[in-house]
Amino acid sequence: MKSSTEGILTTHTGSLPRPPSLADRHDPAAIRAAVEEIVRLQISAGIDIINDGEASKQSYATYVTERLSGFEGGSVPLQIRGLEDFPEFAAKMQGDRDREVMMANPSCNGPVDYLDRTALEMDIANLKESAGDAEAFMTAASPGVIEFFMPNRYYSSTEAYLFALADAMKQEYDAICQAGLVLQIDCPDLASAWAIGPERALEDFRKEVAQRLEAVDYATRDISPDRIRIHLCWGNYEGPHHTDISLAHIIDLVLAARPTAISFEAANPRHEHEWKVFEDVKLPEGKVLIPGVLDTTTNYIEHPDLVAQRIVRYADIVGKTKVIAGSDCGFAPFAEYLIVDPRIAWAKLASMAEGARMASEHLWKTTAQGT
Repeated sequence: MKSSTEGILTTHTGSLPRPPSLADRHDPAAIRAAVEEIVRLQISAGIDIINDGEASKQSYATYVTERLSGFEGGSVPLQIRGLEDFPEFAAKMQGDRDREVMMANPSCNGPVDYLDRTALEMDIANLKESAGDAEAFMTAASPGVIEFFMPNRYYSSTEAYLFALADAMKQEYDAICQAGLVLQIDCPDLASAWAIGPERALEDFRKEVAQRLEAVDYATRDISPDRIRIHLCWGNYEGPHHTDISLAHIIDLVLAARPTAISFEAANPRHEHEWKVFEDVKLPEGKVLIPGVLDTTTNYIEHPDLVAQRIVRYADIVGKTKVIAGSDCGFAPFAEYLIVDPRIAWAKLASMAEGARMASEHLWKTTAQGT
């Protein structure tokens, strides 16, 4: 995994606005052209560690239904706990037909197996060809987030389902790394699942998180940890989020897992303050943080000064070579449902790159003055 002793590197969480020309996600030529454009725009914005923007995927998690067997069961909608405290807002969310359609995912009603690697191999080839010598990563759904969106209606237990998913997704994880790409495993369920379904004790939820991370470790057992990054979040939607679990309650479990780099929300108003968690939690040797310095649910373009401040907070605590600037989440986790205007999304990324340059100048100048 790329690191720097000369300046703060920049990346993002994965999904990016698809070009208007990508009218058909099943047209190989259109997908290849879209990846070329997305890579060009990332490099132009000043992003150091790039990807394909998830151009071929309808969403970051449910794309697996096109690659795996076992997902023909009826839909089980997610119920976000706490929205009942704000009934008018809840009604507005529930009245969003496009959002409801996207969240109507199938359940698992049969054995899970990896059926077709065609799309995976195409994604890998497109990204490698377009990225050239740039450091590139590719996202893949975690066993836990698949279970989160497409619940078990077939296996004897949640554990059995998670590890069946781990066995299946191992093929994808291995292929990505064998191609020389960095693997990002998307695990929004690690935090988001707390506010879904019935309330439970913190220790019981921590056991759920530990089990989900155990499945990640099992599925990546043949991959070097320094080729893996993991992403967690509290749900990439604008809402109250007042029932979100605190980062402090789960970060020790995440840091103990195999992936070297941890990407997480750190810019939105509900979680920006949690940089202080790392004053009490020691970053294990070899680990790297990718805090979000851009909020992906607002059309405000963060000022580079603010981006730099957010970066420096983390660098001052854990060390400047252990911080990579990122985004809170994806800008287009569902391909056709955009909260942030595409042009604004690219402008936000460019502002992040400028803020990272400013932070680098401050951090390395400070070091030089201290020697």
